[in-house]
Amino acid sequence: MGCIQAKCCRRYPSSSDGDDKDESGLYPGQNTHIPANMSLDVVDVPSHNFSLSYSVLTHRGYYPETPDKENQDSYCIRTNIQGNPNVHFFGVFDGHGLCGTQCSNFVKDRLVEKLMDDAALLDDPIKAYSAAFLATNDELHHNSDIDDSMSGTTAITALVIGDKLYVANVGDSRAVLAVKEGNRVVAQDLSCDQTPFRKDECERVKGCGARVLSVDQVEGLKDPRIQSWGMRRRRVVIHRDCGFKTDVSWDCIYAKCCTAEKIGVVADPEVSTVQLTPNHPFFVVASDGVFEFLSSQTVVDMVNKYADPRDACAAIADESYKLWLEHENRTDDITIIIVHIKDLNNV
Repeated sequence: MGCIQAKCCRRYPSSSDGDDKDESGLYPGQNTHIPANMSLDVVDVPSHNFSLSYSVLTHRGYYPETPDKENQDSYCIRTNIQGNPNVHFFGVFDGHGLCGTQCSNFVKDRLVEKLMDDAALLDDPIKAYSAAFLATNDELHHNSDIDDSMSGTTAITALVIGDKLYVANVGDSRAVLAVKEGNRVVAQDLSCDQTPFRKDECERVKGCGARVLSVDQVEGLKDPRIQSWGMRRRRVVIHRDCGFKTDVSWDCIYAKCCTAEKIGVVADPEVSTVQLTPNHPFFVVASDGVFEFLSSQTVVDMVNKYADPRDACAAIADESYKLWLEHENRTDDITIIIVHIKDLNNV
């Protein structure tokens, strides 16, 4: 939604030697405890006699070249949607570009409002989700005071309706469900990162006239004809010879101007559905500030170590922050919502 400014198309030196740590041995701005404003909240789902215990943490990135840059992530937790005690919403929005903060805040407010206003939400949640995303994107483009020509946001959202979980995604943030399998707790991705590493996404934007290149290829250091980019998402950019502005959640290089739709950008979400069972202890909704260096399974393992989701939020933010600075000289904004599913019996 909206478009994104390149977050990491620049080449950053590694900080694995620990030079970024302060005198206490901590990384700049690193969390070492639960922030004072973190809360633990509980909401019931009376239709199926279970509850959701949840917490959220959002942490501004460390940007040494722009120390006053604000946190462009935002989140929305809205319970009792349409006055229904069985319907609850959780969303994370990762803003990008000069107006990224305004974009993420606009979308996190308007998207849930449109869901709440849709009389067909409970009858057809998937259709309602798609309509809400598209309408919000259109409103951001045409009916807001926000300049989203070079800015925008991703959106990863989870909607609980009774014992069903609906996840809608536009971008490269992620939702993950924990699944008990014997003595193990396994991560099940509920969204698929929309990046050029996905063959279908790569081919789609190519079909619309875009080129997918690594930073090294753009800078002339590697042959652009060789489509092999390694595993780092941020080392891949989408480029159009005429330059472009885009609504996509991928990291991009911007030049002159072009419309987002011309390079295959869509705001229609990918929606997945899961029926919750006693084998689903929790789910996680988080920005790519978490998942850039942590796998879904690692995040689930970390959450599973803590009874209190606040402790898990703090631990994951700490580890994400540390890993960012081991690979870059800055960090991304980090936002994570952890929702524990309590006492679900499906009886």
